Amino acid sequence: MTKKQITVGIIGSRGIPSKYGGFETFTEYLSIALAENNYCVFVSCERSEDQNFSNYKGVNLFYFPLKPPKSGFLRIIYEFLYDAYSLFWTSKKTDVILMLGYSASFLFFIPKIGGKRLIVNPDGLEWKRSKFSRFIKFMLKLSERVMVFWTNEIVADSLGIKNYLDYKYDLNCYFVPYGATEHPLIYWDIKRLPEKINFIKPDDYWLVVARLEPENNIIMIIKGYLKSSSKKPLIIVGDFSSENYRLEVEKLVSNDIEQKILFVGSVYNKKLLLMLRQHCFAYVHGHSVGGTNPSLLEAMISRNAILAHKNEFNQEVCDQFAYYFKDSDDFKNKVQLMESRSLSHIKTEIYNRAKENYSWKEVFIKYLKIIRM
Repeated sequence: MTKKQITVGIIGSRGIPSKYGGFETFTEYLSIALAENNYCVFVSCERSEDQNFSNYKGVNLFYFPLKPPKSGFLRIIYEFLYDAYSLFWTSKKTDVILMLGYSASFLFFIPKIGGKRLIVNPDGLEWKRSKFSRFIKFMLKLSERVMVFWTNEIVADSLGIKNYLDYKYDLNCYFVPYGATEHPLIYWDIKRLPEKINFIKPDDYWLVVARLEPENNIIMIIKGYLKSSSKKPLIIVGDFSSENYRLEVEKLVSNDIEQKILFVGSVYNKKLLLMLRQHCFAYVHGHSVGGTNPSLLEAMISRNAILAHKNEFNQEVCDQFAYYFKDSDDFKNKVQLMESRSLSHIKTEIYNRAKENYSWKEVFIKYLKIIRM
């Protein structure tokens, strides 16, 4: 008798092909790898005008009927409804559900009713995000508890998150970090650059790639950079999470008389983003509440010298092979220190660390074992 094929639903990301952040990068890699190994995979996607296909590299796509709003508050409601819809959909269509995030944990009983297995990757400590109100932070803490109650398996992408969950809830979570994808060198081509940065030179600019929100310490980075004596431009790639935060940052940047801080917005052209990563003087990583962040891994595998916010998550990933800052004054000092040194050795060391510790192949093997339990 032939064994029934396991169907897997991966939900909670914005969808694939990856355009946004860590969850989307992870979803694309894992879903395609499962499909290539003869698993029937379904991935939830937000609806967009430029995407309406139902299959991507062997992965089945399904869409939430509503388009995402631009308002930050409405976005929170939208994401809850999107996750709820995805939970109902995959509970009917799949055997195993991998949920990314836990904001909809009050509905995690739905897969249980149908006898389906629910695996959750909770991402970072969501209730620490300063962009959320006290009420939302309270609800996220409550959601965390509910997640622990209903979930079959929890997979943490960093040891910091695993240790926190294990200690607080007496668990034994799985630890599976993300992987780093090495790409061929993309040679510098000024024609690829957006007009506002088409004067920058290779190896002569600082780079930030992030969602522009408080917990990514954008204001701390800008304040520190403005205090420094650096003449290298600071290129910031990403969109603002809220209008109020954008206005706060723009007020601060008005002090940039030399106009060295340049906002590019989101970059969806992967070759352009790779070129910017591969040719920057150094990469700045301000994330502070997440786990193993894929944008940090991309910087490591791109042989970037890295200046990262000093916290347990970033230090776990980079170890001693990065520079760290704890406030704007410290950022200023580290910028000036890095610009006075040869960084070739630390670039090689951080690249080797990514190769040795963050393999997508190992990520797939570990997730496959959990899915097949």
